[in-house]
Amino acid sequence: MRILVGLGCVCALLLSASCNRSTGPTGETRPEAAPYIVLAWNDLGMHCINPTYTEAVVLPPYNNLWAQVVKRGNPPEIVTAGLIVEYAVENNTYSYGKRDYGQFWDNAGVLFGAAILAHNVGLKGNGLRGEMTPAGDHFVAQAIPLTPVNDSGLWNPYQVATVTVKNAQGETLVSTTATVPVSDEINCGRCHGNQPFENILTVHDRNQHTKLLSSKPVLCGSCHASPALGTTSGGYLSAAIHGWHANKGAVCYDCHPGPVTRCSRSLRHMAPDGFCTTCHGDMAKVASSIAAQRVPWVNEPACATCHTDVAEVTTGSVLYRNAQGHGKLYCAACHGSPHAMVPSREVSDNSQALQYQGFTGAVKSIGSCGVCHKSSRGQEAQIAKFAGMHGGTRPKKTNACHVCHTVVPVDRTKWPHAYQWKNSK
Repeated sequence: MRILVGLGCVCALLLSASCNRSTGPTGETRPEAAPYIVLAWNDLGMHCINPTYTEAVVLPPYNNLWAQVVKRGNPPEIVTAGLIVEYAVENNTYSYGKRDYGQFWDNAGVLFGAAILAHNVGLKGNGLRGEMTPAGDHFVAQAIPLTPVNDSGLWNPYQVATVTVKNAQGETLVSTTATVPVSDEINCGRCHGNQPFENILTVHDRNQHTKLLSSKPVLCGSCHASPALGTTSGGYLSAAIHGWHANKGAVCYDCHPGPVTRCSRSLRHMAPDGFCTTCHGDMAKVASSIAAQRVPWVNEPACATCHTDVAEVTTGSVLYRNAQGHGKLYCAACHGSPHAMVPSREVSDNSQALQYQGFTGAVKSIGSCGVCHKSSRGQEAQIAKFAGMHGGTRPKKTNACHVCHTVVPVDRTKWPHAYQWKNSK
């Protein structure tokens, strides 16, 4: 996806339009640009888990964290070789023993075929801290077994991880923080009573003539195909759940994942229902679209459906979370995770935009000219002056591009998106 200005805008680490290397747009002091920057994000913007694992089970603790490291230069380059990237969830060092989450490990063999799974280790062998694995142009840690309760006993669906980049000698080059969201607030109890997951099995047995209650715990994805879990038997779980509940008075935030968490939090994409139906349609449409051959988790709404003003926004068949833009940076590296695009309601989602842009006023997505100018594109009448002010080897003022680029071309045709942005509202 080519939505923001990638390594020039993506790395919108505004040293900024009135910033002259040592001051941010509001005049606060900021350090000189480091040789490296790191951008980290969660792949989905929210991961849901079960509060219990002894009855009906939908999802395991399974949080994914991605990161890209950029070495500044002319041109900048994305690097993975010779680096060690570590992650550690802040004030959250264990999961087994908190509430009923330990049931996941107790029943991992029955539910997920994991014969022996050490406490606090996820299905891919990762814990709540460790090294991220190089994966081509990025680093990744999969299946982090995170829960929404920290070591102080506080419930918070927006946990935070510190991501640290080190060289081969173990010296820290750069670090950042990223939201690693997880919620157990699947609110089936609104309809299914005080023991919702047991009641779900009872209702399923009554209506589908099954005997699940006598076989608990039961993984829903073992009978219903779930691309999220890699299971392929039966009809899609998403179609079954959305179709069954379409006329039962259920709402999106009953399950995705609750009235407190409200996982859709991008301020540009807000509505009372979280903007869910605007992009995905109501529950009946979600189910009927799957019946019409849509694959859940694989075929999802596209940014270009709404963002029609810039032709380069389209990602084709590639999902936003997997799409790349300028300089081969992932869209989420600059814009934020799906459902959490900057600016976000949650402070932790905005941490990198603030870290790299040095702006404590209204948060702008990384690379937005609106940090210093009156709009995301900058003043229309002054665009011709922009190159003279910010481009070349001796710019009068440094800007977003200089966070990654040591030299910014004067030729505007070489800028990402052909500088087509419309003004922010």
